[in-house]
Amino acid sequence: MSDKLAELTTAGVAVWLDDLSRERLASGSLDRLRREDHVSGVTSNPTIFAKALAEGSDYAEQVKDLATRGLSVEEATRMLTTYDVRWACDVMRPAFDTSHGLDGRVSIEVDPRLADRTAETIAEAKGLWWLVDRENLFIKIPATLAGLPAITATLAAGISVNVTLIFSLDRYKGVMDAFLAGLEQARANGHDVSKIASVASFFVSRVDTEIDKRLGDGHPLAGKAAVANARLAYEAYEHVFASARWQALADAGARPQRPLWASTGVKNPAYSDVMYVADLVAPGTVNTMPQATMEAFADHGVTLPDTITGHYADAKQVMADIAAAGVDYDDVVDHLERDGVVKFETSWNELLASVEAQLKAAR
Repeated sequence: MSDKLAELTTAGVAVWLDDLSRERLASGSLDRLRREDHVSGVTSNPTIFAKALAEGSDYAEQVKDLATRGLSVEEATRMLTTYDVRWACDVMRPAFDTSHGLDGRVSIEVDPRLADRTAETIAEAKGLWWLVDRENLFIKIPATLAGLPAITATLAAGISVNVTLIFSLDRYKGVMDAFLAGLEQARANGHDVSKIASVASFFVSRVDTEIDKRLGDGHPLAGKAAVANARLAYEAYEHVFASARWQALADAGARPQRPLWASTGVKNPAYSDVMYVADLVAPGTVNTMPQATMEAFADHGVTLPDTITGHYADAKQVMADIAAAGVDYDDVVDHLERDGVVKFETSWNELLASVEAQLKAAR
């Protein structure tokens, strides 16, 4: 796998794995991916944990102990998930050290049921930070309207943040503003801003799925919106991180909030299975991939030096043509955000139900 993923890394794209499970940790799979295949970070979400808990027996011993202690379902769920994340942080620590804190990060998400509750999200973020207790942790906070001030407050407390569920360009600009405000407050609070990191997870494939559905079968613009949208996000990123406001923070040692391409597994089998990797190559980015996408790129992916910055005009034309075809962009991204929150809430409830059933069986 190494050569093509090495080329991607050399082009400035950090390769992260969008998956985590006790089996992957215990078997050494994650460590091998780090050592041999250039994987330098891990993302998780409620769907990933629900799948992991439902499929294996790797959690049985810990579940039995948690049941013996009489923990509630929610307490037990946090013990199970943070155990995996803490372990993953330790596995990825060498990547954290060699990159001087840039990579080697592992993400855990706040309870998705808090997506519209700012104060509770902040408290949850702090609680997870204390519980995992690893400096290479990212706390994932959704980019809802209520999430934006929570992002600022969490960063201001010196906690590194992965902002998730970003679909729209306007919301992404709000996320970058929240990041800058958070670092400004962190600096005022006496924190070393060089120790605080952040990524902004801009979702890709779901944009094509929704817009393709609205365009209709066989439309010539099908499969073009997601890459165009992400490329314009990178343009916005370049603008913000060339500003005087950012430079003041950079002078204090801060690092930019890197764009992270999320949801990069291709949903439509008619499309190239590596398009959301090959078409989104630019310096200072992260691409978090399901293992199948990572293996596909390692097998037949092609890395060009930069497939983003020379395509801004084309991307704007694609989005204008989609609007002319009758697709309401604002409605699309609003729908995707609401749907994303609901999907993660559903997965979280499935996870709680699975843990509850396992606790009852152990008792």
